[in-house]
Amino acid sequence: EPLIYMVGQNFQVVTNIRRANIDEYAGWVILEIDGQVTEIERAIDWLQKKGVRVDPVEGTVVEG
Repeated sequence: EPLIYMVGQNFQVVTNIRRANIDEYAGWVILEIDGQVTEIERAIDWLQKKGVRVDPVEGTVVEG
């Protein structure tokens, strides 16, 4: 399923992939989600119900 795409379609948020690492078995994504807090919370809840592990990071992610 195109979960990141669906988040942008189903909730009033804007997503931005900041960093990702995916192989044939597993992967991780640092995803920036902008929008109203209630919409972000709804999007995170939906992702978790889809089986996605969500570890929120507050503040700025420094790229190097």
